[in-house]
Amino acid sequence: MKKLAASAIALIMVAACGPTGGGAGAGAQGIWATGSSTVFPFATRVAETFAQRQGGAAPRVESTGTGGGIAAFCEGVGAGTPDIANASRPMKASEFDACVANGVDQILEIRIGSDGIVIATARDGADFDFQAQDLYLALAAQTPGGADFHANPNTAWNQVRAALPGQAITVYGPPPTSGTRDAFLELAMTPGAEAIPALAALAESDEDRFETIAHTLREDGRWIDSGENDNAIVQTLTRTPGALGVFGYSFLEENLTSVKAASINGVQPNATTIADGSYPLSRSLFIYVKISHLQTTPGLAEFVEEFLSDAAAGPDGYLADRGLIPLPADQLAAVRQALRARTPMVRPS
Repeated sequence: MKKLAASAIALIMVAACGPTGGGAGAGAQGIWATGSSTVFPFATRVAETFAQRQGGAAPRVESTGTGGGIAAFCEGVGAGTPDIANASRPMKASEFDACVANGVDQILEIRIGSDGIVIATARDGADFDFQAQDLYLALAAQTPGGADFHANPNTAWNQVRAALPGQAITVYGPPPTSGTRDAFLELAMTPGAEAIPALAALAESDEDRFETIAHTLREDGRWIDSGENDNAIVQTLTRTPGALGVFGYSFLEENLTSVKAASINGVQPNATTIADGSYPLSRSLFIYVKISHLQTTPGLAEFVEEFLSDAAAGPDGYLADRGLIPLPADQLAAVRQALRARTPMVRPS
């Protein structure tokens, strides 16, 4: 992973030194992808391979978080704006509307594969098997009590549920700009809240308040925002006894000698359980591409084709070696067809 991070930094530095080719508009800056820290190692791997095969400077790849990447992507078209937004969740309707308002009204939504969100601890730490409601009761800012909700009183895991280890609740995770944070709220915190009768009733009577309570994490030091670098969270776990971390499955695979994952509802995250959806925190990964830039940014179409090639995205491709769970063959074929046809995405519901 250190080698990968160094390569990624090199890619950004090379891209910043100058354009990769001639042409006007967006092409003058070379290929530029920004966004998700989860997609980042996959995008840098494709960029490295693309540069080796095509010659010239590698595409510029940045890790800014899904929200930050899509915001930059939606600022407009042409020079000075990214060609690609990497995302570890689908684009939101509000983000799509912002794109359209700024003239980015033709966008390809390309699903590149699947990933899981893991809750991990150091290899020599305690084993965790979480039930749906455990994560909500440990990490939500407010929990039910009496006739209303109050500040979360739980300070140790065995206060949440007696079968959990008797150690302090300390969880390092991604910040609000991260798609991994968004997905964790939707896939872990929401179902955990719904498993509690008082919150299930609230979801029926006041959906907005339910979402606010389910999605507001603690700010008392039990949940710690750790920036957009998932690998930094992994390293923190090895230096912080008893701490847990939330990050993408690919980073678990890269660091199995130093960290291990908790199970959720008795299911461990692995390639099979993520691909078939039996692991509860499974999700899809995307890249969003400006259709107009496919014509103005030299090499962009070929770069996206490399992303979807059998060598990269196939079941034995080099992205699978990095921890990406490949798409089934029929879904990969459909994504390739959408690229060939330049089929724009529709506004998310």
